[in-house]
Amino acid sequence: MPLNINFQQIFLHLLNFTILFAAMYFLLYKPVKSFMDKRAAYYTDLDRQAQEKLEEAERVRLDYQHKLEAAAGEIQEKSAQAQKLAMEAAEQQLKKAQAEAAHVVAKASAEAKAEKERIIHEARGEVEEMIAVVAEKLILANTSAAYDQFLEAAGKEEQDA
Repeated sequence: MPLNINFQQIFLHLLNFTILFAAMYFLLYKPVKSFMDKRAAYYTDLDRQAQEKLEEAERVRLDYQHKLEAAAGEIQEKSAQAQKLAMEAAEQQLKKAQAEAAHVVAKASAEAKAEKERIIHEARGEVEEMIAVVAEKLILANTSAAYDQFLEAAGKEEQDA
């Protein structure tokens, strides 16, 4: 053996190294690689789930945003309708109040006219009574004056006769 090289020992060392490498591969490398693969798969799955939840949350947010916009439009529409109904009700109340006011004015006018007619009628009656009283007094005064004249004339005729 030149150079003091023992090929048998080299082969034994290679065999030991191969056995050690195989044992380490099966005892350490495979379980660690399996653990790392599982861990990578777990975090990949976790990341995928988080991404799905994020996308779902974004869809829900957009859905709610659309619903809010639709509700805002509906609220505005209902508000416009309510305002229109309130205006119509106010107009009806105004027309009703105007009609009632016209009715009250007409009734008051009719009552005033009736009162005027009653007062005129009463005044005519009083005037007629006063005329009758005055006429009676005039007639009585004239009658009494005529009677007095008759008596005087009769008395003169008796004295003359």
